[in-house]
Amino acid sequence: MHKLLCYPFDPQAILKKRKSIRRELLASGEPRIKKKIAVLGGSTTHDIIAVLELFLLDFGIEPEFYESEFGLYYEDAMFGEALRDFSPDLIYIHTSRRNITGLPAPSDSPEFVSELLDAQFSRLEAMWEHLAEEYRCPVIQNNFEPPFYRLLGNRDAWDYRGHTNFVSRLNMKLYEYASSRQDFYINDISYLCADYGLLKWTDPFYWHMYKYCLNLDAIPALSYSVACIIKSIYGKNKKSLVLDLDNTLWGGIVGDDGAEGIEIGHETSMGQVYSEFQAYLKELLGYGIMLNVDSKNDEENAIAGLSHPEGTLRPQDFISIKANWEPKDLNFAEIAGELNILPESMVFVDDNPAERAIVTGQIPGVCAPLMDAPEHYITAIDRCGFFEATKLSKDDLSRNEMYKANAQRTKLQKSFRSYEDYLLSLDMHALIRPFEPVYISRIAQLTNKSNQFNLTTRRFTESQMQAASRDPDIITLYGKLTDKFGDNGVISVVMGRIDGELLHIELWLMSCRVLKRNMEHAMLDELIRAAEKAGAKRLRGYYYKTQKNGMVKDFYKEFGFELVSEDGEDTVWELPISGYAPKNTVIKVNVE
Repeated sequence: MHKLLCYPFDPQAILKKRKSIRRELLASGEPRIKKKIAVLGGSTTHDIIAVLELFLLDFGIEPEFYESEFGLYYEDAMFGEALRDFSPDLIYIHTSRRNITGLPAPSDSPEFVSELLDAQFSRLEAMWEHLAEEYRCPVIQNNFEPPFYRLLGNRDAWDYRGHTNFVSRLNMKLYEYASSRQDFYINDISYLCADYGLLKWTDPFYWHMYKYCLNLDAIPALSYSVACIIKSIYGKNKKSLVLDLDNTLWGGIVGDDGAEGIEIGHETSMGQVYSEFQAYLKELLGYGIMLNVDSKNDEENAIAGLSHPEGTLRPQDFISIKANWEPKDLNFAEIAGELNILPESMVFVDDNPAERAIVTGQIPGVCAPLMDAPEHYITAIDRCGFFEATKLSKDDLSRNEMYKANAQRTKLQKSFRSYEDYLLSLDMHALIRPFEPVYISRIAQLTNKSNQFNLTTRRFTESQMQAASRDPDIITLYGKLTDKFGDNGVISVVMGRIDGELLHIELWLMSCRVLKRNMEHAMLDELIRAAEKAGAKRLRGYYYKTQKNGMVKDFYKEFGFELVSEDGEDTVWELPISGYAPKNTVIKVNVE
């Protein structure tokens, strides 16, 4: 990450140097996905867009922007021909309390105020519904910050005429809408302005002078929040924390002080700080964030520290524990290999700046937040937005157990001489079916998160996947895999378009946690059956080279497809359906 774009931000430096930062990011040559983003503003948005671009570039997303005219967010959303021509991939609606019309007056009745509230929400709802129907793309909507003054003092919060109360009730309507809609997300400026300081955030000077609804210095905080939502939508979230132990998870050095001498628990103020940090990590664990250890320690001492009776975390909470005297960057890379995920999907957490510098210097793309004081550890991780949760599927919540089960499978594999005997011993069952509504969210999530086993690297939203599932000319398949160690969840997606006697395979991906389990064989068998039923005679597969999907370069060749054309490293392959022999011999498919 660019050093100026890491939390905590220096807003003036970002605003002042934004052009040079942009040049540096674009010159880096990093692979990025391209997205068209429309920003519809109820106030000035120029600098917000400029800073938003920096954060997105740093996250691996190259944006092209559409910007509405000042204050015309509603008109552009409902009637804008230019917006329609732009055809956005994502829409961000930047409104604020200053765009709320019809606030309560002292003489209003409760019924009249409720009507005002409904009218305000209905206008927004009509806009969102129109955007969903017209563009079928993700929409990000600001909620509303509290007023910077209270006409009724503290009563303003609960009296039906209070403006603070009105804004809170309106926000609740936004939350209820978001909870019942796909591809609709809230940018929580109500929290952001509280975190920043309401009086500073809403300083009227910037509205009256520049028509900005927030302090210019608050723009990086706002833009970063929006960027975190966007990178989460497009699968750029982190998956795991890799944690040091001494003076990170507890105070002191366990090898010197002994497990009984480290600071953790309620006996000292610093022990309480570390306990709170461990409790925070335990909560992240509950939401599917994987925890690992990379510590210069003897393993026996590390386990003793993690088994401290006052600690919240236990050895079994970690998937991999590397406690040794090897360089931490080597341990870090080894953990990534064991989990079968990219190193940049993991965050390195260490109180030692030298160790952070070594790991980030040796392993490109790895983030290591500034851990300056134990009492700030939670904030340091939280404000970086590594784990922004735009979706929370059952598979997300079960991620730790799935990866732990993978470790058990790896251990079991070593006891078999024949790999096929090992696979048969797993007693694998697959469910392979056309897309179903209950799994659409996970299917869309996989298209945005899977980079290594992904032949075309096309990205889709939930709405697009729903549309594909209803299209009679598109064959869709998802695959779930279970074995004697547990349920891996939805881990493979294939989508093909019928064109006469030809099936074009437009999407084929699989989660790397089930590599070499023959799931791709089972998926191809089912795809052949579906294609033949639809009247196809041949399959045409496409491989589009990226910096991360080299592992599937020869995928079609290995499955018997013949090369028909190539353009550089991009290739096109074909396979006749006639004479195809099923390839899966170890997975029971669609058998209860």
